[in-house]
Amino acid sequence: MRDFGRRAVAAVASTAVLAGVTGFTGAPYAGAAGAKGTDTLRADVAAVRKAGGGEVKVLAETSGGGRSARARAGAGAKVPWEARFRAASTTKTFTAVVALQLAAEKRLSLDDTVEKWLPGVVSGNGNDGSRITVRDLLRQTSGLFDYTEDPEVAAALRDFEAHRYDTTPARAYVALAMRHAPEFVPRPGKTRWAYSNTNYLLLQMIAEKAGGLPWREQVEHRVIAPLGLRQTSVGGANPFLPGPHARVTVPGPDGKPMDVTEHSLQHTADSAVISSTRDLGTFFRALMAGELLPEAQLDEMRRTVPRTGDPDDLAAWPHGGYGLGIRETPLSCGGRYWHHEGDGLGSYTRTGVTADGRRAVTVSVTSDGGVPDQVRLNKATRALVDHALCRPAPAPTRSRDS
Repeated sequence: MRDFGRRAVAAVASTAVLAGVTGFTGAPYAGAAGAKGTDTLRADVAAVRKAGGGEVKVLAETSGGGRSARARAGAGAKVPWEARFRAASTTKTFTAVVALQLAAEKRLSLDDTVEKWLPGVVSGNGNDGSRITVRDLLRQTSGLFDYTEDPEVAAALRDFEAHRYDTTPARAYVALAMRHAPEFVPRPGKTRWAYSNTNYLLLQMIAEKAGGLPWREQVEHRVIAPLGLRQTSVGGANPFLPGPHARVTVPGPDGKPMDVTEHSLQHTADSAVISSTRDLGTFFRALMAGELLPEAQLDEMRRTVPRTGDPDDLAAWPHGGYGLGIRETPLSCGGRYWHHEGDGLGSYTRTGVTADGRRAVTVSVTSDGGVPDQVRLNKATRALVDHALCRPAPAPTRSRDS
């Protein structure tokens, strides 16, 4: 699994953790009044804290169906209840929704080739846009080189202070990717899979042609405004996080803590969404409940392919397949949940929503300057999500600090 910013921060340790849990028919964890469910939530957050290296701040929230409860804990200043963070690659699900809405409106087809929409853009070094479809881009089966692995991008991220306010256009990043041969070329009847951020930059460019508006505006008009996501925005040239938020600190080149909270680097369709635990829960519940896509397009989104040939991704997510901008993972209590992670510059996002959209969970991990064990962090967050989505709904409770 590769994501924007992972070369700049090889790993992140001492972390601030926000865990928000939401659900339409009652909170997956019991409320904040000392019930068994809250004990489980606290234990899970403690496990995430330990996996991240300790020294964390935790916010846990459950809501839905007229029921809500939340609790927070941690040394020093408390994490704001409605903290914003960069959702990183969780952005890809937003981008997929835009593309699928355009397909529903017959403005594009999932079987359209990249060459049809972007003549000559995907070419050279064995790259061939005439053999890659919109569906391939969405489900990560294009085989295209991941632009975040290009040496120029890696060097710019290492020299963060010099490039903090860069806003390199998507087209320029795609051009960097075209300097490299593809990992594979799609062939009829044979599906291979490899995670590449380049796919979603091409989707941005196609959506802008098909939809007649900048990608950012389409996300705002098609997703954010209809769902009333008041704590969600799309990052652009403005480097600042809006609203309350935690500071993001990573190890600098000299080994000393470096504050990376403000930057413009994540501004494209693979990583630009800024949100909160509450809003991401609302987004994923609405998506699975059919509020954003017609049934045919939602079915397309949930039609998965096996994740083959990417050891890093399989280590991070050992079970389940990949649909159109969304992952599938089995639940320990039966059934499955849908989600998309985000790993950016010192910020990690983990999500989960039940197949019926009735319950969702969001976990945001924000670096406070250290280096965590990524395998342990993923294991701990997967356990938290699984417990949240499997636990029966409790009686309503009031909110309080814990």
